[in-house]
This record gives sequence, C-alpha cells and structure tokens, in this order.
Amino acid sequence: MNNINKKILINLNQRYLELYQNSELFGHYPVAVGKDSTSTPTGNFEVILKRKNPGGALGSRWIQFTWQSHGIHGTNQPWLIGQAVSHGCVRMYNSDVEEVYRQVQVGTPIHIYSNIKSNPNPNYTIYKVQPEDTLYKIAHKFNTSVTKLIEINQLKNPDLIYPNQKLKIPK
Repeated sequence: MNNINKKILINLNQRYLELYQNSELFGHYPVAVGKDSTSTPTGNFEVILKRKNPGGALGSRWIQFTWQSHGIHGTNQPWLIGQAVSHGCVRMYNSDVEEVYRQVQVGTPIHIYSNIKSNPNPNYTIYKVQPEDTLYKIAHKFNTSVTKLIEINQLKNPDLIYPNQKLKIPK
C-alpha cells in the first residue's frame, strides 16, 4: 500500500478508526477516545510526527496529529479500548496501531468526527449486535450477504461477533 490517496477517518461516537486508500477501506479498528473533560478534537488534521516505541502508556507506536500533543497510539491497557477514557488521544490495540503506522506517512490526512451525520462515507449504517444475533441473521435482516458484512467490517474471525459490537451495514 503506497502513500497516495490515503486517509484516516475516526468516528468518536462509534469509537472506530478506518484507514482508506483511494476511497477503498483498507482497515477498520476499534479505538478508545478522550473522556468528556479531555475530549478528542474533531476536524481535519494530518500526521505530523511518527515514533516507534514511545514508551509507557503510549504502547508501541505514536502517530501525532496536533501540536498540542494529540495522537493515535497503542496502549498498555487494552481492556479500555472502546471506551472514552483518554486525555484526548486515540488509543488502539498495539497490533492495530502497528499496522496503521506502517501504512501512513507524515502528511496523511486525518478526519475526526463525532456524529454519524457527518460521516464522510455514507455508504453504510451502523448496527449494534444484539444477543442471539449471527452474521447470517444480520445479513438476512438487512438484505445483504455474510460475505459483504465480513468484508466491510474487516472481520478476522466472523464467528466471534458479540452483543453491543458495532457493525457497518451496507446501504
């Protein structure tokens, strides 16, 4: 994956980061975001600094996007992914941030938004998995295919969906 036409989109409400190249989804990752008192900033940014092994609570990678030291980074507390707990940064599982780190360069655009209405990719809606749901039941309910759900959500193991998980459903 070269650096041409890459971008990162971060949905604060749904708590996920997406990596795109040429408008095609390359990766979809769960994240932790800023708590109310120290919220993650919204708007358009770009990667301004990258560091390997920044140490401590920052996990294995640091991708800075503001001069106020906001960044995308790993974590030494992976159980907090999916929550609003940070001081404004975007936390990822270390394996996920390492994958994103390899794919982006200084200058890669980052768009951070806080509500689904400002989603710049309106080709899908978000569905919260319910108890007893299977991918087959979800696909049938929304008139799509299991294959499409696996693809659009970048599911590594489609047998491991869980209640309250947020899945993208193609429109």
